[in-house]
Amino acid sequence: MSGKQKGWKDLKLGCVVTEPGSASSTKTGEWRSERPIRDNTKCMKCGACYLYCPEGCINEDEDGFFATELYYCKGCGICAHECPRGVITMIEEEEE
Repeated sequence: MSGKQKGWKDLKLGCVVTEPGSASSTKTGEWRSERPIRDNTKCMKCGACYLYCPEGCINEDEDGFFATELYYCKGCGICAHECPRGVITMIEEEEE
């Protein structure tokens, strides 16, 4: 990855991906309307959220729990839908 991070407004019209593997160079989480909130007291560390995340923005921490990188998360809610224990709740983003 080189130089300044791009925002979603820097993408070309039609959001055509012109370079393979370029998702990590674009800050795509800033237009999200909902964000995932985790309750790790319910988590059994199965990794379903990690497996189903289409953006690959969920990573395992040193304790075996999973955390979402909100810099890239688009708030699609697939992680919350696929979690078998209801660990993840989607809440509405608030304007800053």
